[in-house]
Amino acid sequence: MADHPAFSMPLAQNKRVDRRDALKAGIAMVGGAAALASAAGSTRGAEPVAIAPVDDRRASPQRYAMKKSINLWAFPYPDRMTLEECMRLAKDAGFDGIELNYDLDNDLSPKASTKELIAIRSLADTIGIEISGLCSFLFWPYPLTSNDLTKRQRGLELAGMIAQAAHDMRVENVLVVPGAVHIPWRTDHEPVANDVCDQRAQEAVGTLAKQAEKLKVSLNIENIFFNGYLMTPMEMNAFVDRFESEHVKVHFDTGNISMFQSPEHWVPILGKRIQNVHFKEFTKKGTDYSLETFRPLLDGTTNWPGVMASLAATGYRGFVTFEYFHPYRFYPEALIYQTSDSLDRMLGRLTAQRS
Repeated sequence: MADHPAFSMPLAQNKRVDRRDALKAGIAMVGGAAALASAAGSTRGAEPVAIAPVDDRRASPQRYAMKKSINLWAFPYPDRMTLEECMRLAKDAGFDGIELNYDLDNDLSPKASTKELIAIRSLADTIGIEISGLCSFLFWPYPLTSNDLTKRQRGLELAGMIAQAAHDMRVENVLVVPGAVHIPWRTDHEPVANDVCDQRAQEAVGTLAKQAEKLKVSLNIENIFFNGYLMTPMEMNAFVDRFESEHVKVHFDTGNISMFQSPEHWVPILGKRIQNVHFKEFTKKGTDYSLETFRPLLDGTTNWPGVMASLAATGYRGFVTFEYFHPYRFYPEALIYQTSDSLDRMLGRLTAQRS
């Protein structure tokens, strides 16, 4: 068993070492340290503790000071789980936060009163889980840059409601899709000229920014790529910087630009503008460029060690939120626990576990 390739890794001297040998080496090092301490009179006969050696096949060897979160779309809500059940499951699975979605019908919607929104925040506090931000699909049927004035006005109204809901719930982060040249998954969207899209997006976000400053919430502009707008990190920086507001930042999504670009290259350029983060797994091996191309975390082609190192280099210590749109049909809690475990490994939270 020890000689099986699955349990060995190459060394610089072209030798191979299996997990058993690696563990023994780790125990030997710890035991040696304990012996030295004993000689100095500090252990008083205590047994040496076996510490699992760092192994980058198991988890990141570096610990990252970021908080892990998961979007509500990964849960079978509202059909098979209530909002409370989702929040409790996220907490039980080990998440620090959960990102909630604002729509037209459910718990977070224009139908919800201020009292009801406050009650959701109180429930989260009771459960012991943070609300990492508010997100919404409503920017697609009601784009802020639509050629249809009625849709454009409704989009601005809904965006304002989302910001107000965040304020009422004491949630800092509000995701904003500023506009779209094209929306490939909607047949009712008429393509918008690039310069017109940019002008309308500036006007809409400028209006929302004034409200955000009063509400003390952060409008975080998300990179999409599929919408044909803000296609490079330099364009994103120019858009955000023109508002000169601490309430307009970036919501960086790793998967949304991964079809032709690399998220670890965007992060250093966006830098301190990054206020919130979506972790979406993407595979460049497929040919399906719809929402189906996104995968469970780590089941794709994203260079996660590179992404983590780039985020850490900017000083980012906020939420990293798994966003996925397909709750498992059977045993849906499995996706939640699997994702929590994957994030623990990516964040280096397993490196200190004892063997």
